[in-house]
Amino acid sequence: MKYESVGVLKQPRPFYMIFFVELWERFGYYALQGVLAVYFVKQLGFSEADSFVTFGAFAALVYGLISIGGKIGDKVLGTKRTIILGALVLALGYLLMGASILYPDLVFLSLGFVAVGNGLFKANPSSLLAKCYDENDSRMDGGFTLYYMSINIGSFISLSLAPVISEKFGYTTTYIICAIGLAACLYSYYHFRASVQNIGSPADDQPLNKRHLFYVLLGTVIGAFICAWLLRHVFITNLAIALISLVVVCVFFKETFQLKGVERNKMIVAFILMIEAIVFFCLYAQMPTSLNFFAINNVDTHLLGFNMNPVSFQAFNPFWIVLCSPLLAALYNKVGDNLTMPAKFTIGMFLCAAGFWCAYLPAFFHTSAGMVSAWWLVFVYMFQSIGELMISGLGLAMVAALVPQRLMGFIMGAWFLTQAASFVIGGWIATFTAVPEGVTDPLKTLPLYTGTFGKIGIATTIVAVLMLITK
Repeated sequence: MKYESVGVLKQPRPFYMIFFVELWERFGYYALQGVLAVYFVKQLGFSEADSFVTFGAFAALVYGLISIGGKIGDKVLGTKRTIILGALVLALGYLLMGASILYPDLVFLSLGFVAVGNGLFKANPSSLLAKCYDENDSRMDGGFTLYYMSINIGSFISLSLAPVISEKFGYTTTYIICAIGLAACLYSYYHFRASVQNIGSPADDQPLNKRHLFYVLLGTVIGAFICAWLLRHVFITNLAIALISLVVVCVFFKETFQLKGVERNKMIVAFILMIEAIVFFCLYAQMPTSLNFFAINNVDTHLLGFNMNPVSFQAFNPFWIVLCSPLLAALYNKVGDNLTMPAKFTIGMFLCAAGFWCAYLPAFFHTSAGMVSAWWLVFVYMFQSIGELMISGLGLAMVAALVPQRLMGFIMGAWFLTQAASFVIGGWIATFTAVPEGVTDPLKTLPLYTGTFGKIGIATTIVAVLMLITK
């Protein structure tokens, strides 16, 4: 083993720095994501359908650029320098979002900087974490599950608070708090930097090349303006994501067929699991879009004596993940290889299907006014979140276990690219729930939501059965 286990979590020492860096970065990002679709509608005057499609395009850019950031971390600046640069660019994007309240045309440029900053940042902490483990290290599945928990601690805090802060203090305050999250991220890196001194990509071992840094900074600014233009032209954004996906798939198979024997087979298995993950991420994309507006329009927000902000129901997703991550990590350590990665993916897909059946059943259990109990959403997020842990959370461990170390950053980016394609598709799926302008009667909006959720439940169940048959 490269690193001895330390601390109560029994993980390598660098794990703890990566844990906190990721936690605070995700705090900032999910505060933005949680309120963005609602911000489009309530502050910028978008229709719900336009809001969902624009959100899907933005999220696709966020995840579609990750493979580029992985390459920069692997080959150009180094993993650790790219993490720092990505955090700074994200903070700039959030501050510009705060100014978009006064200057609405600034919103797309702001989101452009967020997309590029996320692209620079996102692949590199997980790539760094993968380098902490030897091949077949029994701690890896548990480590990546706990790493995924760090993401959800950050998002639970921000998704709980951001809607309330937006309602009481305005969106500008929310976006400034997003930037503060990135300041905490940078402080965590600075405070724990010694623990990762001896790990990183080959570029980390070289002195900083100022010319490379200049080119990356120039590309960052140009990329932000290109993203801003693409968000104004959503169809072209979708086309661009399709082209990026095609290029990444071609590179993936080029690298795959240069390998031999077991290594090649592992890469093919990784590709199949990423295709299956696209289905999951289409479902995940409903949380900040269709499920969000379902809570706003048709859910009685009283729960356990509290009257919740409807947008804060999204916080149940990270709540369940934080609660269940240590339990699943312990389970994986106990059962070992008896529960294979394809089996975990299959179970996760059945759980996701159960979540959307819970979103469909309120069609038969609602008040005379068309409102439904908040408990339905609690169970939707419970099933969806445990399914997410078994698909998205373990996807990172799957990539780390199946692909060669020299391709780690790029393939991590390819994994996140599945999310880009899924958010485009998920945004269009969400438009089927878009409430026509002027319709406010819950009895008329309820069938729009439950009908779509029922169709998603059927489709997801079919996919899960096919995964069970073929695993």
